[in-house]
Amino acid sequence: MAKIIAFANQKGGVGKTTSCVNLCAALHRLGKAVLLVDGDPQGNASSGMGVAKSTRPNTYDLLINDAKAEDCVVHTEYGDVIPTGKELAAASVELIGREQREYTLKNSLKPLFADYDYILIDCPPSLELLTVNALVAANSVLVPMQCEYYALEGIADLLTSIRMCSKRLNRRLEIEGIVLTMYDGRTNLTNQVADELRRHLGSKIYETTIPRSIRLSEAPSHGIPGVEYDKNNKGSRAYMALAEEFLQRNESR
Repeated sequence: MAKIIAFANQKGGVGKTTSCVNLCAALHRLGKAVLLVDGDPQGNASSGMGVAKSTRPNTYDLLINDAKAEDCVVHTEYGDVIPTGKELAAASVELIGREQREYTLKNSLKPLFADYDYILIDCPPSLELLTVNALVAANSVLVPMQCEYYALEGIADLLTSIRMCSKRLNRRLEIEGIVLTMYDGRTNLTNQVADELRRHLGSKIYETTIPRSIRLSEAPSHGIPGVEYDKNNKGSRAYMALAEEFLQRNESR
C-alpha cells in the first residue's frame, strides 16, 4: 500500500516542485516504485520529469472527467507521472458544486494505491481546493522552505492549515518533515532561521539540507530531474542524501 506525501508551501519559489521531482527520481533510483501526481496548474513537475504539459488524460481529467487513474499514468525512466497542464486551474471552480469535493483526488487515486511504494503530490503554492484535495488524499505533508524571514513567517500559517485539515477532513494527516532549501550556511540569516525551526520543530526538520545549485535550475529545461542531469553536482548529491534519510525515517517506523 502506497504512502502518499503532499509537497506543500503556500509561498512560491521555495523549491517545492524541484524537491518533489528530485525526490521522486532519487527514490526511483533507489529501487522504489514511485508515482508523481502533478497537482499544480503550472505543470512544472510534469515538464521536470520530461512529460509534456499537453499530455492527456491528466490530473484535470482524473478530477473532472472521471478518467481512470491507470489511463492517466505516464511511465518515464525517472518514475511514473500523472501530468497536468493549465486546464487544471479551472478544476477548483468546477469541483465546488460536487458532493464530497475534498475527497475527489483520494477516491480517484485509490486504484493505484497497491501499485506504488510512494505517491508524491506536487501542490499549488496556495491553500486552495486543489491543495485541500492533496492534503485529504495524503498520509503526510513534506514542506520545502527557504531559510528567510518571510518563509519563517508563513510556516506558522501552513502548519495551522494542516492541523485544521487533520482535525476536520483527514485525521491521519501528519507532518512528514520540513526540508531546508536554497541553503547557504555562510549567512547569519540562514543559520538563525534554521536554528529557530529546529528549536520549535525538532526532529521534523530534515538533517539533509539542499544548497543553491545552478545545475538543479538548468535541469528542468532539458526535461530531466537534477539528480539525473548531473549526478555529481552538490544539489543532486543532496537530494540523493535526502531520499536516503527519507527512507530511513519511514522504514524505521
